[in-house]
Order: sequence, then structure tokens, then C-alpha cells
Amino acid sequence: MRRVLEANQVFFSWFLLMSLALIWGSSFILMKKGLQIFSAGEVGAVRIISAAAVLLPFSIPALKKLKKEHWKLLFFSGLVGSFFPAFLFATAQTRLSSSVTGILNALTPLFVLILGVLFFKQNLTRRNLIGIGVGFGGSFLLIFSGSSDAFWYSINVFTLLVVLATIFYGTNLNLIKHYLQDLSPRVITSVSLLLVGPIAFIYLFSMTEFTTRFDNPAPALQSLSFILILGVIGTGFALVIFNKLVQLTTPIFTSTVTYLIPVVAVAWGLLDGEKILSYHLIGMVTIIFSIYIINSRNKNKN
Repeated sequence: MRRVLEANQVFFSWFLLMSLALIWGSSFILMKKGLQIFSAGEVGAVRIISAAAVLLPFSIPALKKLKKEHWKLLFFSGLVGSFFPAFLFATAQTRLSSSVTGILNALTPLFVLILGVLFFKQNLTRRNLIGIGVGFGGSFLLIFSGSSDAFWYSINVFTLLVVLATIFYGTNLNLIKHYLQDLSPRVITSVSLLLVGPIAFIYLFSMTEFTTRFDNPAPALQSLSFILILGVIGTGFALVIFNKLVQLTTPIFTSTVTYLIPVVAVAWGLLDGEKILSYHLIGMVTIIFSIYIINSRNKNKN
């Protein structure tokens, strides 16, 4: 009976991992569909508002338990971990394919390490340096791809927006690790979104043409549905899966989702008719390999 229960738990853990990879890997194609009608700013704002709304059952009760020092940290976490990246990714995808955006998103673990070394006294090993070098080698293949099919055509500045978003992600993860360890991931995510949600709401209804998009309601509602799925499922539901996965397994197992997200993003891009060039694939494999180099050190320790 014990072996059966263990086997079921292993199966369930893998099921959750694949579900999480599918959800997060699909974020980029959902942004692409949302941008067919709405502007980048509108996509980013709706994503934040919907995510904050679906997590209200968690964030509101948690407010009473917060200490004074938590408020500023959670607000900053909301900005760098959700608000700014949501707008940066949406803006980048006005000129990038969802596949390339998904590949570059895999740079996040590299910036977690780099910022940890620079600002949070994390040790840097030779293996770390090799991993960082390999990762940036892969990213340069994408950054210098320009806006045409010709390799080395020019720097595609929109890829730099994605890189900046991953730097924000790296900042947020280090912030959580070093200053918010006394709070659960669910509280951190839900409250940080609650604190930045009003900014997104004010921006959406006072500084954009969001309401005028519904003059032709059918395509607008269809496009809006993709953004709502992005916010509700891609943030709210994915958070529940992530927390459960952490409880059932180890951080190393959970971190393997990083390898799967670019693969899912590329697969969606191919299904949607995007052209995947050879250096896109080389860049993806190189970045994923760099993450493996860095994580393999932790696996050996564990």
C-alpha cells in the first residue's frame, strides 16, 4: 500500500509539473492573442487587475497579519515581480514572436544568481561563471537577430525589454529570499498584486482607450478572454499549483519547470504559424543548458 501511495504521489507531482509548464509556457501565445485588439499597456493592466482580483480570497485575510515592514517590501515586490514585467513582456511582443519571448524568459535564473552575487552576498563558483557565460551566449543569438530573418542584421531592442523583465524577476526572487522568508508564497503573491492592482486599474481606465475597443464587441471580447486567462489561470491558478508542487517535492524538482517553459512557448509558436529559425533553437538549447549547469551544482549538494 505504501508503494502504491508513493507511486501515486510521484505521478501527481509530474502531472502538476507538466501542468505548470503548460500554463506558464502558454502565457506568451495568450499575450499575442490579446495584442490583436488591445494595446500593450491594456494587456499588461488587465493581466494585473484580473490576477489581483482572483487572489482576493487570499490577500484580504492576510492583510491583518502583516507587519509594518512588510508593506513597503510587498509593494516593491508587486512592482518588480508582476507590474513592470507584465507591461514589458506585452510591449516586447508587439515586435517579437511569442516563441522568442518565451525563450528569453528562461534567463530569469541567471539573473537571480547574478543579482544574488552582486547585492545579496551569494557565493560565485566557477560552475556559476560557466553557466552565466553559456546563458548569455545563447541570449546574444536572439538579441542580435534584428527584426528580419537575416542573422546579425541588427540589435532587436525589443528583446532587451524581455531581458529587463527577467532582471526584475531576478530582483524579486532575491528580495523574497532575503527579506520575506517569514511569509508564504501565496501571501507574497496575492498581497503584492493587491497593492499594485489599483495602479493598473487607474492606468487602464484613465490613460488608455480600453473602453473604446468594445465598439466591435465580438473580437474585443474574444481577445479579452485570452488576457483574462493569462491573468486568472497564468497567475492565480498557477500559484496554487506551484505551492502544492513545492509541498510535495523539492525546490530542485520544481525548478525543472524552467527548462520546460521555453519548449512549450516554441511549440505554441509553431502551431500558430510562427517561423522558428535555427539560431532561435540554438539560443533556446544554450540557455536551457546554462540553467542546467548552474542547477547541477545544487543537485550535487543535495
